[in-house]
Amino acid sequence: MTESNASADPNTASLPLTSPTSTNQIPTSQNFPTRTETDSIGSLEIPNTAYWGVHTARANENFPIARRPISVYPDFVRAFACVKQAAARANAEIGALDDQRANLIDAACEEIKSGKLHDQFAVGVVQGGAGTSTNMNANEVITNRALEIAGRSKGDYAFIHPNDHTNHSQSTNDTYPTAIKIALAFSLQNLLGELRLLADAFAAKGREFAHIVKVGRTQLQDAVPMTLGQEFNAFATTLREDVQRLEEAVALLGEVNMGATAIGTSINAPVGYKEAVIKHLREITGLDLKTAGDLVESTSDTGVFITFSGALKRSALKMSKIANDLRLLSSGPQAGIGEINLPARQAGSSIMPGKVNPVIPEAVSQVAYSVAGADVTVSMAVEGGQLQLNAFEPIIAHSLFQSITWLERAAQTFRINCVNGITANEAHIEDTVDRSVTVITALAPVIGYVAAAKLAKEALAKNESIADLVVEHGLLERDELGEILRPERLTGMPADDSVDNAATSAEAVPRDEVTTELPIIPDPQA
Repeated sequence: MTESNASADPNTASLPLTSPTSTNQIPTSQNFPTRTETDSIGSLEIPNTAYWGVHTARANENFPIARRPISVYPDFVRAFACVKQAAARANAEIGALDDQRANLIDAACEEIKSGKLHDQFAVGVVQGGAGTSTNMNANEVITNRALEIAGRSKGDYAFIHPNDHTNHSQSTNDTYPTAIKIALAFSLQNLLGELRLLADAFAAKGREFAHIVKVGRTQLQDAVPMTLGQEFNAFATTLREDVQRLEEAVALLGEVNMGATAIGTSINAPVGYKEAVIKHLREITGLDLKTAGDLVESTSDTGVFITFSGALKRSALKMSKIANDLRLLSSGPQAGIGEINLPARQAGSSIMPGKVNPVIPEAVSQVAYSVAGADVTVSMAVEGGQLQLNAFEPIIAHSLFQSITWLERAAQTFRINCVNGITANEAHIEDTVDRSVTVITALAPVIGYVAAAKLAKEALAKNESIADLVVEHGLLERDELGEILRPERLTGMPADDSVDNAATSAEAVPRDEVTTELPIIPDPQA
């Protein structure tokens, strides 16, 4: 390895750096001791400090594409540790691996599950080989840590070998998709927690705004009266519906193909392994997992990821629709609809003093567009699978993990930096309702559609109140009119009775991660 490829980001290892710094270099043969590792291609010098080995190094040379290692998705790393741990326990149970090696591998996996050594999962998220590089990376890190626990040197593969022992009874083709499904189930809990909290925030605003009668709109035109509370309650309801859809989608991830090995025929998997590994995997993950009935089909079919991706896209686009509604309702503030105020988060212009833009809803919508694009990627990758394997699972995994992560963080900043601080412009809303002709819809059953349409046209032309014109034309008495136009009657029912908007006790699952992405935003209200 040369100075030119000594980048801290393993995905850029084969790219020349014109100005490397001391903070972005990985250990190399020129400045740190190394060990020699050999594969079927040849030998490479590996830094002694590295827990990964020759297969990871090859991948870093071959795939300097995304410049993001798989460690940016900690749930994926945890899931792989769960898979390897279950395999070690299963192999020990059926006598395919001695207890000493199995226990050492088990201990290394336990440490990785707790968050240790995640930085050693260094292969790029975009890679060829159907995930083989990721599986090899996991085998190497787990093996070298197991060797260390045993008091041996990294690279002492005669004692514990990444393929012969850590990967015993396994193939990338069953461990990789199984780890993806487990990681998606782990990651989704954080997203579901944030969606529930966001729904609760909208429901709280629904209660706060329950008394405010406003004009509803269809096709951007004035429609009929409603309450601002009903509008915000609807936002809460639509988010809660998507929580249910996502919970249904994650249930489909429970079918895994552990024990299938290469193509589903279970070659090199000893008798009893398939039953043992799923038992241990259920115990380790706490997930309701089961072995697929047809392992050949399960190994080649990735259709479940389309279903899951579609559920994420639905949730993202509906969140974006809500964000766009808030942008419209807050537009102005003087020359737009201006019914609500979004919290001012930052200066909105480098040339227009005092301008403030709806930056949080804008960011939410951009995340939704990315999720929608990722759904297309997943669909194409699923379709691209050929014969007994889909080689494109890495891009499926990356697309889904990124979508979940970004959606979780978008929901969080939406709640904390926008929804919680929304206020209503009650005086402006009241003035709009007083001048609106939309109440004519409530009078149509009494005075007739044709008469109501004429009155609406006259009210707009003269800029007069519908109520005054109705009385003026002798169509209704003032007290009759007042009864028909009661807010409760116009809006159907009080907002608090129209939807279950009670806050739930759901909390987002705490995430402990080190990532190059934006940090989790602390809640200032906490």
